[in-house]
Amino acid sequence: MTSPTQPVTPVPESVDTGSVAVRKGANVLFGRGLLYVVVWSMQLVVSSLISPVLAHLMPPAEFGVLASAIALYQALVVLAVAGIDQASVLQRAEDGDDRKARGLLAVGMVTASIVTVLALTTIPVWGDASGFIGEHPLLLVAVLWTGPAAIVQISLALLVAQDRIRVFAVTSLLSSIGGSIIGLGLLTFVRADATTYAWGGVVAQAVAMGIGIAATRPRFAGLLDRRTIARAFRLGIPIALGNLSYFVLNAGDRIVVQRLLGPDEVARYQIAYVVGSAVVLLLTFTNQAWAPHFAALRDAVARRRLAMHSRDELYLLLAPVLLAVTLVSPLALPILAPASYRVQELTVVVFVVAITAFPVVASGATGRLLLVERRGVAVGVIAAIAAAVNIGANLVLVPLLGIAGAAVATVVAYVVLAALQLAALPDRRDWRGPRARVVLTVAAALAVAAVSVFVPQDVLWNWVRFAGVIACVPWFFRRLRRARGGVA
Repeated sequence: MTSPTQPVTPVPESVDTGSVAVRKGANVLFGRGLLYVVVWSMQLVVSSLISPVLAHLMPPAEFGVLASAIALYQALVVLAVAGIDQASVLQRAEDGDDRKARGLLAVGMVTASIVTVLALTTIPVWGDASGFIGEHPLLLVAVLWTGPAAIVQISLALLVAQDRIRVFAVTSLLSSIGGSIIGLGLLTFVRADATTYAWGGVVAQAVAMGIGIAATRPRFAGLLDRRTIARAFRLGIPIALGNLSYFVLNAGDRIVVQRLLGPDEVARYQIAYVVGSAVVLLLTFTNQAWAPHFAALRDAVARRRLAMHSRDELYLLLAPVLLAVTLVSPLALPILAPASYRVQELTVVVFVVAITAFPVVASGATGRLLLVERRGVAVGVIAAIAAAVNIGANLVLVPLLGIAGAAVATVVAYVVLAALQLAALPDRRDWRGPRARVVLTVAAALAVAAVSVFVPQDVLWNWVRFAGVIACVPWFFRRLRRARGGVA
């Protein structure tokens, strides 16, 4: 296992800005880098599998309040992390060793503890106002969940930067899967309510936190390094505010649909959104896993070339994935929701939401560069603008197109996000758009997926769809092999 005090440089050498550097970087990003994505994405798989189980094990009211408490917990974690995870990754890359980065881990532990204590002591003030009337015990557990989860997130970021896949996998899987397993055990043998289940998350995160701390060894002398702390918060606080804006960007459409169309349409949109946005969530984990590799590449020209190359390769990988998601949706939606949801009409919503993955890839390429260059304020402001655009577009499009309008608004908001981030790059002289071959491949996949939306959903055509999904699998893995070799 790699020592946490020794720098790991699993990226192209910064002196090589040619094709060799791109091939080396692509091999890392689409090879070992994707291992981290797979581990991180297990929380997505678990949450998708656990939701229907919880819906059967606890009353609907308990399930609803648990979902709200988890959303609150996720927002509190963003505040508790305060962008220290990204700051520590950049600090390690700039220094070439772990000393100051481990000091920032100690700062993150203190910050998370302060946010947790403040949230705990003020529950009587904001608990009822936030809609959790009479649910203060659940809020207590949700807040206790926050501190360990924030420390785990910072530890995981440093473990990725150190390229310590084994301890990363143990910590990450325990924090994501462990909480669900413990929570289900408590529901089964203790009591079937939201508070009891939430205690499982607290226990799992606390154990994962202990492993993360033992593995990364926070350096508490870093609490006295005021210069490094100031630089970390100058980057981290705007990132945290930007991440809160992402919550609005991803959830604002449901608020507008609830107000304009009612809760039944929210439920229908949520089912379609879960299917269509799975790829978007995976791309989010990709950004987290790849950030240390870009931070360690100190040559700006080589970094931009690798960003453009990885963007194009992700576009090509998305082509079969988006087509498969669209084709499989008429088969999956009747399983995920009852007939009362009119699932036959939701395929078009799944397709439009899945298109969001393409501007997400574009914004991921430029966003990683902006973070490496410590332009956290720009990232935060742009995210806030995109969130506002999402709300405005929903107010215009939902009355015209229904829940399909909410999906279109999501695409528009992410396009705005990608465009503004590209404009914010300090040096765009050598920045190029995707090659013609990439554009044509993506356009062909989008065209076939769009046509499939309007094909009858009967037995014959569903078998054709299933065959199309199977055909996308070897296409995806062939593209992945080429991506790892840095071949266009």
